[in-house]
Amino acid sequence: MRRQWIKWMAATLGAGVLGASLPALAQTPASNYPSKPVRIIIAFKSGGAVDIVARTVGQALQQSLGQPFIVEYKPGAATNIAIKALVDAPPDGHTLMLTANNAAINPALFNPPPFDPDKDFVPVSMVGRVPVVIAANNGFAAKTPSELVRMAKDKPGALSFGSPGNASTPHLAFELFARSAGIKLRHVPYQGGAPALNDVMGGHLPLVVTNALEVSPLAQAGKVQVLAALSAQRIPTLPTVPTIAESGYPGFEATVWYGFIAPRGTPPAIVSRLHGAIQTALTTADVQARMGQVGGTVSPGSVEMFANLLRAERERYTRLIKEAGIKSDD
Repeated sequence: MRRQWIKWMAATLGAGVLGASLPALAQTPASNYPSKPVRIIIAFKSGGAVDIVARTVGQALQQSLGQPFIVEYKPGAATNIAIKALVDAPPDGHTLMLTANNAAINPALFNPPPFDPDKDFVPVSMVGRVPVVIAANNGFAAKTPSELVRMAKDKPGALSFGSPGNASTPHLAFELFARSAGIKLRHVPYQGGAPALNDVMGGHLPLVVTNALEVSPLAQAGKVQVLAALSAQRIPTLPTVPTIAESGYPGFEATVWYGFIAPRGTPPAIVSRLHGAIQTALTTADVQARMGQVGGTVSPGSVEMFANLLRAERERYTRLIKEAGIKSDD
């Protein structure tokens, strides 16, 4: 009897403590956020474009919000590993993800979809855009897209190109360009643009299609050559590089966009506080200069604007993946 009474008291006290703690957590005001270091998950290895953007904006957020913003790398599975880590994290604003186009691409690429953007995460803020470029090692014979097309037609299937990952924006853009030009190249997916560029510079890979943020410093240093920019206008950091339209192939403009997302259930007040801090960061000279130096532009705007972009991009990529017959690696 005494043992049963002890068990009853322990259960009652435990429930009482738990019940007292939950409202306290739920009522934590956004003004106290962040109360500890914030993780920024990225889906690629260090040194790439997403890493540069995450660190640049994270440093500004640390200064304005008073807590460290620590970049955490979780590459693999076409960014699904990173997104799962975000979805599984407590929805308290202390875990974010700086995502790119894959947040809109993967639900159409995988069957069954690895996540549901409407149910698994919430948009926080758009950050910026960076054009996609076609680059090659300095020994590559073709210097223009037209020369590349001729070379590929002379040797069908003999040329390879790298990308930041299967079904990444650069991969999809180049596949559509190749199909329209009537050429076929072997795709070599990497876990980010940086390792692909390393193989290009080392002569192990002739071509890479990735974002200008990673390519611009290398091109300016003479370490790679850029055949074309897949943007509507020329890139200020690469003013001599023609656009794909100027090269005779209009309609293949492509940019990589970046934005912060948080786990579904993150309190709206914390999302609002984060959004405001990120918007402020995008107005700073340091962030704008860092993006501009590598060919990117900041893209301030409301949470609703970012949410609308995610929806529109999902619809667009669903069509592109179906038309191009792109399949996942898994």
